Amino acid sequence: MTEGSTPTRCGFVALIGVPNAGKSTLLNQLVGAKVSIVSRKVQTTRTQIRGIAMKGQSQIIFVDTPGIFSPKRKLERAMVTSAWGGAADADRVGVLVDVTHYDDESEEALFDALGEVKQPKFLVLNKIDLLPAEKLLAITAKLNERAKFDATFMISALKGYGTDAILDYLEDKLPFGPWLYPEDEISDAPLRFLAAEITREKIFERLHDELPYRSTVETEQWTTMKNGDVRIEQTIYVERESQRKIVLGKGGATIKAIGSAARKEIIEAAEANVHLFLFVKVRENWSEDPERYREMGLEFPHEKKK
Repeated sequence: MTEGSTPTRCGFVALIGVPNAGKSTLLNQLVGAKVSIVSRKVQTTRTQIRGIAMKGQSQIIFVDTPGIFSPKRKLERAMVTSAWGGAADADRVGVLVDVTHYDDESEEALFDALGEVKQPKFLVLNKIDLLPAEKLLAITAKLNERAKFDATFMISALKGYGTDAILDYLEDKLPFGPWLYPEDEISDAPLRFLAAEITREKIFERLHDELPYRSTVETEQWTTMKNGDVRIEQTIYVERESQRKIVLGKGGATIKAIGSAARKEIIEAAEANVHLFLFVKVRENWSEDPERYREMGLEFPHEKKK
C-alpha cells in the first residue's frame, strides 16, 4: 500500500462522451504522451485505451472509450457497448462535452443515459477557447441541472489549458491501494497495438472520407534486430479491391506517405530506429468476423433472438 512511507492511491477514471468530443486528445494531454489516436474523423477510437498518469502518490489510470452514439452496424454496436462498459468498471467517470455542440441531439441522448452510471461523475467542458465566458457559464448551469456532477472543469484539450486541474482534483479521490503499473509506464497497451493504431490514424489523416470505417491494421511481425533496430510488418485490411487501390494510391504514392508518417511516430513510441513495411490485403466482410473483434478487444455483438 505504500511506495516508500506514504500511502498510495490507484484507480480507474473513464472518459466518456459523444464522438469527436476530444477524449483522445484529453487523454494524451493528461498522460503527457500520445497513447490514443486522434483524428477529425468520428469514431477513431474503437476500443478502450488506458493511459496512466501520476499525481503525487496517486496512480490515475484513464480509460479512453469509443464515442457514444446511436449505432447501426455491428462494429458500431460493439464500440458503444465497450464505452458504457468502461464507465461501469471505473472508480470515477469524466463526461466530456464539446461546448460548441453541447445541445446536439447526440449530447441529449448521452445525458439521458447518464442516470444509469452509478459512479461519481465530473463534467469536462472542452474547447472553451471558442466561446465567450458568459455563454460557458450558461452551459455549465444547464448541464449541471441535467445530471449530478461532483465537479466541473473548463478546458482546451488541444492547447492543454485547464487539464492539470483535473489531475489535481483526482489525486485524493481514488481508493487507497498499490500502484498497478510501474511509475514510468504511460499505457498498458503493447507497442504492437500502439504501432497499429498509429498507422490507422495516418490512414484516416491521409484519406479523410475516401475510406470509411472499412479498414483495420494489424501488426503481423515485430522483430528486434541485433543492432537494436526494429523491423515491423503491418497489414492494412480492407473489405474490397476498390478500397485496396485507394490505400495504395497511384504508383504506391499513398501507402508510401502513410508509412513515412507512421514510421516517425512509431520511432518515438518504440524509442528505436524502425523499419516499417506495410501491406494492403482484401479481407471481405472483416467487420462481420468475431475473431477481428477479439483482436480489437471488443465483444462481438450477436443478433438478439426475436
